[in-house]
Amino acid sequence: MFRIRTINKISSDGLDLFPRDLYEVASDLPNPDAILVRSDSLHGIEFPQTLKAIARAGAGVNNIPVAQCSERGVVVFNTPGGNANAVKELTIAALLLASRTILEGIAWVRSLKEKADEVPELVEKGKGRFTGPEIRGKTIGVIGLGAVGVMVANDAAALGMKVIGYDPYISVEAAWNLSRHIERAETLEGLLARADYVTLHVPLSDTTKGLLDAEKFRIMKKGARIINLARGGLVNEAEIIEALVSEKLGVYVTDFPTAELLACPRTICIPHLGASTPEAEDNCAAMAVHQLMEFLESGNIKNSVNFPRCRLEQRAPCRLLVVNRNIPNMVGQITTILAGAGINITDLINHHRDEYAYNIIDTEQRLPPGVREQLEKVEGIIRVRTIEQIE
Repeated sequence: MFRIRTINKISSDGLDLFPRDLYEVASDLPNPDAILVRSDSLHGIEFPQTLKAIARAGAGVNNIPVAQCSERGVVVFNTPGGNANAVKELTIAALLLASRTILEGIAWVRSLKEKADEVPELVEKGKGRFTGPEIRGKTIGVIGLGAVGVMVANDAAALGMKVIGYDPYISVEAAWNLSRHIERAETLEGLLARADYVTLHVPLSDTTKGLLDAEKFRIMKKGARIINLARGGLVNEAEIIEALVSEKLGVYVTDFPTAELLACPRTICIPHLGASTPEAEDNCAAMAVHQLMEFLESGNIKNSVNFPRCRLEQRAPCRLLVVNRNIPNMVGQITTILAGAGINITDLINHHRDEYAYNIIDTEQRLPPGVREQLEKVEGIIRVRTIEQIE
């Protein structure tokens, strides 16, 4: 029986996927095998020794102490693409809000509510204050062509926009899904120089923090509009405010409001609604549950942020899973110990990611007493787990 502790309210569409004869699921379970979380912070929480995995029902994992988990061999999963359509739709809405002065017009009309019969005439007289350009025929630069970026690029092209995409790390899967009408930018600067609109769809990291700053704004067209529903830190806030105040940039739409941005008149601040749809919550929960089940039952890893993707179809009755530091001769030491114990290996896969490696080893026999302890004593091995095939 696997024990799953839930943190936050998790969609029942996901939780109902756990077979109740194999999983116990509750928000107050002690010593869980896995944690399923949405947005609550896990920083500062003491994890039990039983914990093998954490699944985030969403894309970002800054609410999870990933480095600490890696050191303990705890696999951290996220659900990239689960909320992609929700974010894409909000991006299209942001694109239109950035172009047409819709919000200002709505606010002005509401201010007329005491004018009674005068409202229709006042609307006709005042509507000229709220004009804005159409997006058809304009150029949009899409930075980051992952699950969301590809969908945004394709839909923008369908709306009649000229679309330039930039992603030096685009995956084969994403490239297959990208419309042939999308032009590929060789450099970020080349995209910025041509775009009337720029939308960001990249993760926040040391290399992307402050990706758009004063230097990049100087390259851009006067009056260009920027949409950032990815992460606030991708844009240098002080420098974009300066560019907006000087009217170098036209509008900044962001899903990450701050007091400084709210005080700037050329910003549209959305209260972090990118994934706030019931469909996105259902999709992310279902993805997270499937990934946890596959990992706990078979040891396979998909969509982990701290360990490599690793999958091996189980054909032998017993399976050994080893997490170790990515240093020389680890596989040799593991197989030597198993050979010394008379264990016949039927299949083996070893993948690494940065400082850590993960091994799936199928065997015909269970580990004899003492072998697991012998493996755990090897310098560099972080965690050892065994699985017997579930009928």
